[in-house]
Amino acid sequence: MDKAQRFDLEHRTTRFGVAAIRFCQTVPSSPVNAPLVSQLVRAATSVGANHAEANDA
Repeated sequence: MDKAQRFDLEHRTTRFGVAAIRFCQTVPSSPVNAPLVSQLVRAATSVGANHAEANDA
């Protein structure tokens, strides 16, 4: 594995966001879980969005 492949943060953050969404889809829906799941999805996917925005700046 070369250095560029090991540190491909854009790809890794995308995979993390997808994994978090898939996990959240397995959590049973309830009035208590709904806001927690929603926040987890927003937080997990914002990592990649923030990284992409910073690279474009």
